[in-house]
Amino acid sequence: MAATSPAYRSHVAIIGGATAGAEAADKLASEGALCVVFEQNDRPYGKVEDGLPRWHAALRRKEYELIDTKLSRDGVHFVPRTAIGRDVHFEDLLRAWGFDLIVLANGAWRDRPLPVDGADAYVGRGLVYQNPLIYWFNHHHEPGYAGARYEIPDGALVIGGGLASIDVVKVLQLVKVRDALAARGIEQDLLAMEAKGIPDTLAKHGLTWDDLGLQGCTLVYRRRIEDMPLTEPPPPGRPDDAVKSATVRRKILEKAQSKFLFRVEPLATPTGLIVEGDRLVGMRFARTRVDEGGSVDVVPGAELELRAPLVVSSIGSIPEPIQGLGMHGELLRIEDHERGKIADFEHVFGCGNVITGKGNLVASRRHSGQVAAHLVQRFNGGTRPGEHTAELLDRVRERQRHVGFDGDYRAWIERVRPDGSS
Repeated sequence: MAATSPAYRSHVAIIGGATAGAEAADKLASEGALCVVFEQNDRPYGKVEDGLPRWHAALRRKEYELIDTKLSRDGVHFVPRTAIGRDVHFEDLLRAWGFDLIVLANGAWRDRPLPVDGADAYVGRGLVYQNPLIYWFNHHHEPGYAGARYEIPDGALVIGGGLASIDVVKVLQLVKVRDALAARGIEQDLLAMEAKGIPDTLAKHGLTWDDLGLQGCTLVYRRRIEDMPLTEPPPPGRPDDAVKSATVRRKILEKAQSKFLFRVEPLATPTGLIVEGDRLVGMRFARTRVDEGGSVDVVPGAELELRAPLVVSSIGSIPEPIQGLGMHGELLRIEDHERGKIADFEHVFGCGNVITGKGNLVASRRHSGQVAAHLVQRFNGGTRPGEHTAELLDRVRERQRHVGFDGDYRAWIERVRPDGSS
């Protein structure tokens, strides 16, 4: 017989336990909801763990602790090693478990396909996507790493333009400089070089960039430099100073270029492949212009060819599809972006970058809090019957036992900590 349970105002399933999911769980639980967080991995950190290059150590530790605090609070039940659509059917979660609301916080993990016909045929043969590259960079040095491995050549192209693209460029530049120094018998810690910058690191060894004989990589962006999404827009209700924002973005890029010595090619959009044998060896681009309304137009007859031994696509990420949840092309069918309302379902919402498409942690947390505030209004007043809560918790505990989790969140996190991780 099910045990008696505290009275809760609502039962909420949250799919994904990283920044957005933990924020939603914290906000909703503080308002009297029972939150069950389903996480497909052992650890709930998502792109905090695998999407941020490893030099973000202090930020990563801070985010880990924030997530841990929120997921270990009263009213939140963590269910690891459980992928919705694979281990638990979405339809069962929707109909059989007894949840009033389902919140999608599963992020955007698939790279958006490079929009050039035939490009994906060259993945691993001159084309690499951002997410697997950063995952390799973060983990390839760990004992037992069995994932993809990459050789970083000089003169790569990065197609993108946001903060994630800057991180990709930094990875490429830092790895090549470290290798060039190693060839001279100089061992240089990569994370220390990231903090100091390439010119200052070289100066410490009596060297300059020209001494290394490197070409360096190039970031190609389809808009103007001042359009690069390197800063977050102001919160709703606060006006945006377009001139100030453009100046700040340009300064952020200039600082990054001065520290990491890469080039930028703005106003160019990819249109074709340059192939030799079975390898991609460069890209064709059309020149673009940005009109007064902010639209990007191709300039007729203005073309550019850039050859490179490696092309990295860093044009954003999209959600992994969940079986049973309809998609509009490569994106979720969203009825209301601000409130995270998913089309075709009365009680399904999304928060964070599964809706925004941004990898920015601040933007993800802000949007999740915004969605949670709206959802609180939906269950304002009344409580769920205790027997319904008990039945739901019985199902939750059965799933937790199945994956080897005893309900002690902090002890579990210590148990599944990878060797050498922070």
